[in-house]
Amino acid sequence: MVMRVSDLYERDKPREKLLEKGAGALRDHELIAAVIGRGVPGRDALAVGREVARLLKEEGLEALRPGRLLSVHGLGEAKAAQILAGIELARRHLCRESRAIRSAEDVWRELAEYREKKQEYFLALTLDGASRMLARRVIHIGTLNQSLVHPREIFADAVAERAAGIIVAHNHPGGQCFPSDVDRRITRRLAEAGRLLGIELLDHVILTREGWYSFSEEGEL
Repeated sequence: MVMRVSDLYERDKPREKLLEKGAGALRDHELIAAVIGRGVPGRDALAVGREVARLLKEEGLEALRPGRLLSVHGLGEAKAAQILAGIELARRHLCRESRAIRSAEDVWRELAEYREKKQEYFLALTLDGASRMLARRVIHIGTLNQSLVHPREIFADAVAERAAGIIVAHNHPGGQCFPSDVDRRITRRLAEAGRLLGIELLDHVILTREGWYSFSEEGEL
């Protein structure tokens, strides 16, 4: 039998539990229930929280989109916005404390959850002058081509963050670690845009479960 919020003792309800024991005492779905506050008739906040927690586990924070949250019964625009705002706030502050990214291996480790994705994910990491990561973003999901990975999508946030450099990366679901002709064309185009903007494209890393290909380490940047 699934426990509902109304069935819990007052001190075990998500918000009350958080205030008494701290956020670390709550499981993922309880944290989400505390954020959204209440559900809808026939489906309470804990049930909604369980489904959102499952989405987060399956898709990851970076790939979660408003439309996907709005498909969850019990979430409207206001509650979806609350969840996304909380994720973005945490991401910004956690990224400020992150370690430096100095090699393709660091990128491979940082993006570990994308190595075995069944679809291609194209990501961008923005770095400060000390090579500390300012932010990481999913730019595109799906098969790559030049029109889908446009420089403005890559560099707009980097300019706003006053980034000193940027690293892009994408996974190869088939396990092939070598770049395609499209990968090379995209890399050249982004490197040229970076030179014009004064934000250096430091590397383009191809991710697979077993390893990586670095355009920088291979002398292609």
